[in-house]
Amino acid sequence: MSKNDFRFSMSLRVRWSECDAQGIVFNGAYQNYLEVAQAEYYRNLGIRLYGEISRKHFDTATVKITLEFISPAKIDDVLTIHCRVDRIGNTSMDVVYEIFMDGTDDLVHRAEVVQVNYNADSESARRVPDGLRTIIETFESTGVVRPLADFPDLRGLMLS
Repeated sequence: MSKNDFRFSMSLRVRWSECDAQGIVFNGAYQNYLEVAQAEYYRNLGIRLYGEISRKHFDTATVKITLEFISPAKIDDVLTIHCRVDRIGNTSMDVVYEIFMDGTDDLVHRAEVVQVNYNADSESARRVPDGLRTIIETFESTGVVRPLADFPDLRGLMLS
């Protein structure tokens, strides 16, 4: 993918605790980076992803993850994480992440994640809310963030 294929990105600085004895970012730290980008992606859409009430409507569970380590990142490097919801199914979403050295086209890491909308009470997948589907599809195709207030099924997901 090209950076232009992503409507959302965020930056972060590599911290010492994320590096291994070789002085490069430990492989497991990348999953934390993806988690931070996921939260910021939804926050950008006005959605509270981890609130107790919001989880009654929408809560993600990762069911598959593919990680590609392309080049090393080191302490104090600034990384830009690009995130895109590439497909929304009935209960699942495919999300693509690409991590670059900030201000460059140097690709460090690529990830593909399949997440389901998870209902912790029934311990099962549930349908992605129609309003959320519309908000994400609009954002990914145009860059426009639709107001959650326009979608009654998303009232519990609003940031306060």
